[in-house]
Amino acid sequence: MIGATVLLTLLAILAFGDARTDRLKAPPEFAVPASSAVDSVDPLIGNGGIAPHSTGGMIPTTAPPFGMTRWVAQTRKDWVSVNPYNYSDPSIYGFQGTHKPAIWMGNSGQFVVVPGAGEIQSVFEQRGMSFSHEDEVVTPSYYSAVMNAIEGGQIHAEQSATSRVGHLRFTFTNTAVPYVLVEATRASVMGSADPTNVTYPLGSIAIDPVSREITGSNPERQDFIIGPNAAPNFSGYFCARFDVPFESFGVVQNGSTEENVTQGDGAMLSGFARFAQGTRQVNVRVGVSFISVGQARKNLDAEIPDGTTLESTAEKTRAAWAEKLDRIQIEGASDDDREVFYTAVFHALQYPYEQDEDGKYYSGYDDAVHEGDSYTGYSIWDTYRAEWAWLILLAPERILGMVRSMLQDYLEGGWLPMWKNIVGTHADSLVSEAVVKGFTGFDLATAYEAVRKDATVPPVDDWNISYSDRQEARIGVGYEVRAGLSSVYEEQGWIADDIHSEAASRTLDYAYDDYAVSLVAAAANNSTDAAFFRSRALSAPFTIFNNETGFMEARFANSSWAGPTAGWTEGDEWAYTFDVLHDFPGLIESKGGNVSFVQFLDEHFDGGHNDHTNEPSHHIPYLYSLAGAASKSQARIRQVAQANYNNTVDGLSG
Repeated sequence: MIGATVLLTLLAILAFGDARTDRLKAPPEFAVPASSAVDSVDPLIGNGGIAPHSTGGMIPTTAPPFGMTRWVAQTRKDWVSVNPYNYSDPSIYGFQGTHKPAIWMGNSGQFVVVPGAGEIQSVFEQRGMSFSHEDEVVTPSYYSAVMNAIEGGQIHAEQSATSRVGHLRFTFTNTAVPYVLVEATRASVMGSADPTNVTYPLGSIAIDPVSREITGSNPERQDFIIGPNAAPNFSGYFCARFDVPFESFGVVQNGSTEENVTQGDGAMLSGFARFAQGTRQVNVRVGVSFISVGQARKNLDAEIPDGTTLESTAEKTRAAWAEKLDRIQIEGASDDDREVFYTAVFHALQYPYEQDEDGKYYSGYDDAVHEGDSYTGYSIWDTYRAEWAWLILLAPERILGMVRSMLQDYLEGGWLPMWKNIVGTHADSLVSEAVVKGFTGFDLATAYEAVRKDATVPPVDDWNISYSDRQEARIGVGYEVRAGLSSVYEEQGWIADDIHSEAASRTLDYAYDDYAVSLVAAAANNSTDAAFFRSRALSAPFTIFNNETGFMEARFANSSWAGPTAGWTEGDEWAYTFDVLHDFPGLIESKGGNVSFVQFLDEHFDGGHNDHTNEPSHHIPYLYSLAGAASKSQARIRQVAQANYNNTVDGLSG
C-alpha cells in the first residue's frame, strides 16, 4: 500500500474553506529557487491545539529532507508527548536544534540558542519573549519571527539549516546590550504522564573568544527509560561560531552567572557571549555532532563555511526540497488542497534522519564510532505500511543507506531496529520490500540472517514477561522482538493472551513479518525456509479468526477465546479484522467472498468504526478495490480525507 496518507490527501479534491488566515510567505530573497510546490508547504499544519497529539503532533522545523538536526522556535519545554513548539503559545524561549522525531518520543542531545538583550536570562520561565504569528514566516527552508525583547526593543530572529548545521541571524532594534546564550543542559522531564520524574544530565561548555566559538556537549537522552543500558557514552556535541567579536562572556549554571569564565561542566548549564552596545546584527552557525566537538566543528566548516550568508544556506535547503516536491505535479486542485498535499510529502521526507557525519557514525549499540552511513528515527511500526513504499518511490537514493544502517544495527546490537514499546519486528518488512523491489549493494546473506533471527529467536525469559506498555523500562526486561514466539505461537499459531500483552495484534503482525521473511529467504535461495515461513504466515492469522462472530479475537493458551476487547495494539477488533496485510484473498474468503466482504466494509464505515487517527485503519478504505468495488474505495477515501485532513494547525487527526 503506497503512501496511504499522501494518496488520501491527493485524492481529496475538497474546499476546506477559510479556516486560517494566510501566513506570511518567504520574502523574495528566501524564495530561491522558484518552486510553487515548496511554496505550498505549511509546516504548521498539524501543530495546533492544547492536546497536539490529537491534531497531528507535528513540529514546524527547518532542515533539508532527512536532516540530522532540525531547528525550531521553542515555545514550551519539551519532553515525551510534548513538542517544543505549539501554535497556541505566545512566547519564544529560544531556538532548538532538535533530534525529536515525533511527539511520542523525547529529545536527545539537543541544544538551544537564545538571543537576548540586557541582563542575561538563562532560566526558561524568565527568558520568554512575546511574538505575533502575524510577523512569523514558516517554510521548510526559512523561519522568521519578530520578538519583543524583555527590556524593550525588538529582536528579529531568522533561521535556516543544513543537515548538521543550524544557521541563525538575530537583528537587534532599540534594545539593551545584545547577547546570545547557548543552553547545553537542562532539567530533563521524562514525560507528560509524570512531570515530577526529572533527571539532570551533566554536560559541558567551553568559550573561546578568540575564535568566537561556544562549544559543548549534552548527554540528555529521554528515551533511556526504554533502553537504560544502551549508549552509555552517548552525547550530542555542538560548535557555535559567531561572526561578531565578544564584548564579554561567561557561564551560567542553575541560574547563577559567572562572568569571564571560559569553561563549565554539570547540570543546567549554559554559556553566553555579549556584544558591543549598538551591535545591529549577529550571525551564529551551530555545527552538531554525535561524535565529538571536533566533529561538530568539521560539520560546520563542511556544510556552512565562514562567509556563507543566511540567504545562501536557505537557498541550498530550499533547493533540496524543490528537487523532491517538484517531481509531483497536481492538476485540478485548489490552493488549500495543494497545501495539504505538499505538506504531507514534506512531513514524509523528514524521517528516518541522517546520523552519519563525514563517513562515520556513533553507534549506541556498542558505544563506538564506525565507518559507514547511518540513519535513525525509523518509527517502523508507524511507517512500514505506507511510508517505506513512498520513500522507495520518491527517494530511492536513500534506501540503500537505510537498509545498510539497519543491518549495521543488527551487527552491532544483535537485532534489527524496532521501537521497543510497540509490537512486531517490522524491519523485516522494510528489508524484504527493498529486496523484492530490486535494491542491491547490501549483503543479502546478512540481511537474511537478521530477519531470520527475528522470526526464530524469542526474547530472554519469554514465558515470564508479558511485555506490557513500557515494561521495557524495568530492570531485567530485555529487547522485546517477537515476544511469545516460544510459547504457543510455534505450536498452535497464535500468541496467548494470558501470557503476553497485545496478543491478537502480535499474532497478526508476526504473520505479516513471517511473510516478509519468506521473501528474503527466497531471494537468498533458501527454498526450505521460504516455504516454512510462508506457510506459517498464511495460517497464523486465521487461528484467531472467530467464525461465530466474524472477527479476529485473541485466544488464551488453552485455545479458549479471550473476548473482543482483549489483545489489541492501538486499535480494536474492527481495525484488526482487516489486518491480514499479506493475504487479502484469504481474508475475503474467510468473510464469505466479495459480496459479504463489501457488506462488512460498509458496516465498518457506516457504523462509525473506522478510526483514521491511528495506522491500523489507514489501508481499510482501499480494500473495496480488492473485492470488486473500486468505486466504493474512491468514495470512502474522499470521505476519510475530508474528515481528517485540512490546511489548518489542527489539520491532522491523531
